[in-house]
Amino acid sequence: MLMQGNNPSMKGRFIVFYTVFPAFMCYANETDKPGVQQPEQFTETLINIKGPTLQTRFDTPAGFTRIPAVKNSFAEYLRNLPLKPAGSKVRYYNGAVKKEPVYAAVVAMEIGNKDLQQCADAVMRLRGEYFYAQHAFDKISFMLTNGFKMDYLEWMKGNRLAVQGNKTHWVKAAPPSNTYQDFSNYMEVVYTYAGTLSLSKSLHRKNIPDMAIGDVFILGGSPGHAVMVVDMAESKEGEKIFMIAQSYMPAQDTQVLKNLQDEKLSPWYSATITGYFDTPQWTFGAHQLMTW
Repeated sequence: MLMQGNNPSMKGRFIVFYTVFPAFMCYANETDKPGVQQPEQFTETLINIKGPTLQTRFDTPAGFTRIPAVKNSFAEYLRNLPLKPAGSKVRYYNGAVKKEPVYAAVVAMEIGNKDLQQCADAVMRLRGEYFYAQHAFDKISFMLTNGFKMDYLEWMKGNRLAVQGNKTHWVKAAPPSNTYQDFSNYMEVVYTYAGTLSLSKSLHRKNIPDMAIGDVFILGGSPGHAVMVVDMAESKEGEKIFMIAQSYMPAQDTQVLKNLQDEKLSPWYSATITGYFDTPQWTFGAHQLMTW
């Protein structure tokens, strides 16, 4: 059977679906329920609470400057991600509030009311959103868990995914179109049938010293997890620091993570990684850095 990448909640959504099983989920042990929390008190000196974007919300530590990003590049896109007002809470797809204080900001990007857009999904969405905004539609393509290469250009032609067991193919089912809603519908299929395992197979290994904005720390499988490098800075001595964002399970807002191991540096992380490094909800190895 073609396994769903992260989410079991989209059965019967498309043309031909047989029994499918959830696989390769982000591991979680969260029991958050709806509730109201008071806004955090922002005492960190690196945070400008009025900044509307990632770049304007977070300063660099003393002695560091942001690494230049090419105009209209993926790095520039990520650095300028819009953020919800300071104090906003991460919410799950069902409106419940995430209670763990693991994030420094929430990306202002709606996730809908389905249990989609978990860890790998958030990474793929940021990549897809960037190319869609650039009108680089030919570059929007993601591999499903069975190895099927799902190109957005085919979706634009009106083709839709048909699934029979572990086999997939395109079926002409709609007139050609390329609205943002078309793109969003395409991404929902990607979220359903791709995940950390398929994403890790489509990325390439990268060494820590070569880290760049847009790279991904990822462990493919079940359990598995993925976070994206969304900003970087460097000192005159060549020391690099980086910032990461994630979604998690169940589906929730994409969030800029705190550095709980070094609160003075938070939300930045030191790029001096030789073995493993801890994020608030996952531990990654240096060998798990990958790029597109």
